[in-house]
Amino acid sequence: MIKKLYFITSNKGKFVEAQKKFLEIDIELVQKDIGYPEIQAINLEDVALYGALDVQKRISHPFILEDAGLFIDGLDGFPGVYSAYVYHTIGCEGILNLMKNIKDTREAVFKSVFAFVYADDKPRFFNGECRGLISTEQKGENGFGYDPIFIPGNQSKTFAEMDINTKNMYSHRGKSLNKLVDFFKNR
Repeated sequence: MIKKLYFITSNKGKFVEAQKKFLEIDIELVQKDIGYPEIQAINLEDVALYGALDVQKRISHPFILEDAGLFIDGLDGFPGVYSAYVYHTIGCEGILNLMKNIKDTREAVFKSVFAFVYADDKPRFFNGECRGLISTEQKGENGFGYDPIFIPGNQSKTFAEMDINTKNMYSHRGKSLNKLVDFFKNR
């Protein structure tokens, strides 16, 4: 039984969201900011696999890492796998500017994939997604990244207007985390 698990991430927000879930099953989650290469790929699983294999060469402790992306229908899936880079380059304001003339197609999907690696085993993947809309303005102070402009389906608030527990009920990361936590419960 695993009692301690590394989360390979530099993102404190992602870590806090995941830490809360793992406390429920008595697994200590430890943030480990050691970085890994993110390849140019079409899907998140390929990015996560490449990163997991790189980290697996450097540490022997069980670990998880996560890759996520915002795929906006009206922008043909952009920023997708480039979400982190685009966020750090143009941010939420830049996405809203790109969408200022798009009225009909504000639909988007947030996708998340967690990779879990134990010793020399092949990485296992846990996926989650959340469909929703891109707002016309930034709203809320909670969360991180694109949270101030993403409204999950059938909701009226952005992720940034929700507390962590509420966000995790709807979010892509919450769904992939639930699958990962269920995996540990059933081991």
